[in-house]
Amino acid sequence: MKKLLMPTAFTLCLFASSAALAADKTITLAVKNMYCAACPHTVKASLEAVPGVSKVAVSYKDKTATVTFDDAKTGVNALTAATTNAGYPSAPKG
Repeated sequence: MKKLLMPTAFTLCLFASSAALAADKTITLAVKNMYCAACPHTVKASLEAVPGVSKVAVSYKDKTATVTFDDAKTGVNALTAATTNAGYPSAPKG
């Protein structure tokens, strides 16, 4: 029984630690092609459709999108692909 219990406990610890390592991250993207006041709505909707995204703020004036996301569920490539597919290419602002 003890031989079975130790590997099971070890496996459970591995799963728990990987979930604990996942964290919300925030990134600001520079967004191209926003030429009218309606554009930010489309950019925001495209980002909110990405699984793992919890918050999006788009600035028409600054041509940016600030996105908070769960890095265990999505990444920067998925975020930039979402805006690009909507017609608004983006890249991390830096």
